[in-house]
Amino acid sequence: MNKTKVVATIGPSSQSKEVIKGLIEAGMDVARINLKHADYDFCMDVVNKINELNEELGTHVALMFDLKGPEIRVGNFFNGEAEFVAGTKIRIYTDDTLGDETKLSINYPKLIEDVNYDSLIKVDDGHVVFQVLDKGQDYLLCEVVTGGKLTNHKGVNIPGVRLDIPFLSDQDKDDILLANTLNADFLALSYINTHEDILEVNDLLINMGNDHIGIIAKIENERALEDLEEIIKVSDGIMVARGDLGVEVEVERVPGIQKAIISKCHVAGKVSIVATEMLSSMEDSATPTRAEVSDVANAVLDGTDAVMLSDETTIGFFPVETLKTMEKIIHSAEQDVNYLEFMDKAIRTETKDTTGLISYNVAQTANYLKCKAIFAPTISGYTARKISRFRPSCPIIAASPNLLTVKSLQLHYGVLPVQINELKTFDRIVEASKKMVKDIIETEKGDKIVVTGGYPFKDVKHTNFLKIEEL
Repeated sequence: MNKTKVVATIGPSSQSKEVIKGLIEAGMDVARINLKHADYDFCMDVVNKINELNEELGTHVALMFDLKGPEIRVGNFFNGEAEFVAGTKIRIYTDDTLGDETKLSINYPKLIEDVNYDSLIKVDDGHVVFQVLDKGQDYLLCEVVTGGKLTNHKGVNIPGVRLDIPFLSDQDKDDILLANTLNADFLALSYINTHEDILEVNDLLINMGNDHIGIIAKIENERALEDLEEIIKVSDGIMVARGDLGVEVEVERVPGIQKAIISKCHVAGKVSIVATEMLSSMEDSATPTRAEVSDVANAVLDGTDAVMLSDETTIGFFPVETLKTMEKIIHSAEQDVNYLEFMDKAIRTETKDTTGLISYNVAQTANYLKCKAIFAPTISGYTARKISRFRPSCPIIAASPNLLTVKSLQLHYGVLPVQINELKTFDRIVEASKKMVKDIIETEKGDKIVVTGGYPFKDVKHTNFLKIEEL
């Protein structure tokens, strides 16, 4: 099994039960639904299919809902589109002006007040760029810096300008309620600015009585980067959302930012996800480019917990083939991961509590003895998360009687979560570990595994034993 997890976004190309089944069988760990483009009927349909397939296949694919978040968009155009020519002058309004080649509207009432002279207004992920020349009473006069075609409701980014928009809209609050109702496992937050945005969502979940959903903060602008340390503290994980991030900051900065975020998440024991255009050429082609293969491999070598497919599996022609290709790249790259280096970095920043120190010794023992697996029975998943941080070279089989715990571990590096019946005695834990490892992983007589956890199973809140077993 691969240790780096794969998140696949479900969309028009992949919403059929047959394709979702193909994605699961190819190795999808988490299914993502992007609420920017999905209505409630679509969400319920996809969730029902995944639940059915998990039951049929004996899998535990988790669900991630991605919130729309605070955003501004262009309005409507005459005939639905307009072509803008570089060097020409246009006007941008904040009312419902119907757009054409000379004008457009943006749905942000304070646009004229908040932007600066010479500010760049980037539309459709920066495919079309305008520069502010002057301000009228009810419009901005702009020059087209980068020309191109725009269609209705494309997204707008204004780098360096802090927009006065509430983080959670009424729609977002309804979407969080939907995620709660449909038993989502992760909630990805778009366009966050500070850690206070995350705390606002966390408060909503607390009020709903939901302590299960993991919060994934998407880093997409300079302001979030400025508050990154605090954002990591209050999140369960970070997504390097390279699409909007590459529009908001200089695109050449993105690789360095990506590496830094992966490293900071590893030190903090939080999940990291690398997203956007990882295999984008496979939307139309059955094979990736060499640059894309290197991109995925480098994210794996840097120690990311997960990589994500977006348009490749939502509108691409080869969703299952793309995921299979991703898994092949991950498998090859993981042969070159420097596991000892990751372990050394983790122990230098470990808080040195009992679970942390035993987890380190578990990972170190597994590496030195070339163990086939680590077996970690757990109620909450805490032990498995701790061991994952030390990046052992073998898989961590996290066995729990709690289905929510099993699904919450689907994003963690190297963790293979499985649901089991409750284990009450130490001997039963050891015997179950041997059988389960043999069922899951190809083994030979004499192979070793490490068994670890807290015993008595329900009474102890920390890891307190390590045992080496020979198969």
